[in-house]
Amino acid sequence: MKALLQRVTSSSVTVDGVVLGEVAQGYMILLGVKQGDTKAQADYLVKKVTELRVFTDENDKLNLSLLDIKGEALVISQFTLCADCKKGRRPSFISAEKPDEANSLYKYFCEKLTELGVSKVARGEFGADMKVSLTNDGPVTIMLDTEELMSK
Repeated sequence: MKALLQRVTSSSVTVDGVVLGEVAQGYMILLGVKQGDTKAQADYLVKKVTELRVFTDENDKLNLSLLDIKGEALVISQFTLCADCKKGRRPSFISAEKPDEANSLYKYFCEKLTELGVSKVARGEFGADMKVSLTNDGPVTIMLDTEELMSK
């Protein structure tokens, strides 16, 4: 499972011109679910996302977490994070999880963010053609991959 975190001052997602979700200060998270990903990986990733200290404190140091700032999160399902670009010029998405399973883990991930105390969790529409707007803060952009983070 992969999560691309972008620290934002605001972010929103629209489908067919209708705003489905919007957040203020916090993260815009692109979430990629690969074949074989599990709830245990989602749990690990949610904990990492909520506790990662990438927000500035009073001394302008990256010292505060999403929970510390009472930040919000917009989570967008993004199967293209699972792209394999090793061969040729067209990415392969064969490692992306099947839609039903991926959507289930996407929803689970969002629910866990709320359970761990994220003040607002907004979502896109799984499988839709979405338009995402954001104002990067920093910019601070971090890729988290459970394959790397959880390996021993």
